[in-house]
Amino acid sequence: MRIFDTHAHYDSSAFASDRDEILTALPQAGVELVVDPGCDVESSRAALALAERYPHVYAAVGLHPEDCAGAGEAELEEIRRLCGHEKAVAIGEIGLDYYWAENPPRPFQQEIFRRQLALAQELDMPVIVHDREAHGDSLAIVREFPGVRGVFHCYSGSAEMAQELVKLGWYLGFDGPITYKNARRAAEAAAVTPLERMVVETDSPYLSPVPLRGKRNDSRNLTYVLETLAAWKGVTPEEMARITLENGKRLYRLE
Repeated sequence: MRIFDTHAHYDSSAFASDRDEILTALPQAGVELVVDPGCDVESSRAALALAERYPHVYAAVGLHPEDCAGAGEAELEEIRRLCGHEKAVAIGEIGLDYYWAENPPRPFQQEIFRRQLALAQELDMPVIVHDREAHGDSLAIVREFPGVRGVFHCYSGSAEMAQELVKLGWYLGFDGPITYKNARRAAEAAAVTPLERMVVETDSPYLSPVPLRGKRNDSRNLTYVLETLAAWKGVTPEEMARITLENGKRLYRLE
C-alpha cells in the first residue's frame, strides 16, 4: 500500500529517542507522505525543520487552541512568515477546543481561529481544523470564510455536520479512534462522507488504533485505520489507501 498520513506530530518530544530512525523507515513501510502540523510558533518551526530534512515530510504552521494563550500580533505575524516556506502546505493545527477547562477563554480561541482563517483566505492556503466539543461554533466560524477549505482533523461531529462540511467542500480526517468499540458516531459520519472527501491520519504520537491502543502511535499503524474505514465503505484496504493518498495530495496541492 502507498499511504499518506495527513496528520502526525513527529516534532513531539515523544519521538526524541528515535525520530530519525522512524522517519527514515517510513517510505519503506509504504508511508509515502506525511504532514506534520505545528501547534504554536516553536512547533511550527520544528515541523518545517523536519520537512526540510525528509523529502516525504511536509509541514503545516499555526496556533492550536490549547496553545494560543498569550498569542498576539507577533505570533500571528510569525505564522504568516512561516507560511512562505516552500514546504508549508497548510495553516494548522487551528480551531476550537472546549474540552479542557484550563484552555484559553472561548472568545479568545475564536478570535485566534478567525485571524488564522482570514490569513488562509488571504494566502489561498488550506487549513487543518481541530474541533473538540465545539462543533456548533467551529461550523459557524468556518462558514464565515467561504473561500477557505481544508480538513476537520480527527472528525468527531455528527453525520449531519459531516454532510454540511462536505457540501461546503471540506475533507474529513479519520484516525485511530474509528477502531475503538464505541466508534458508532464515526461510522455514521463515514457513511455519509463520499470516498473522495476522506483522508486518514494518525495524530502520532497520540490516538493509537486497536490493537495498539495506549502505546505510542506512528504512521506505520495507519493500516488499521485503513482496514476499518475500507470495511465501512465496502472497498479493499489497498483501494482505500490509494483513494486517501490521492485525496491528501489534492487537499495539500501536492499533485
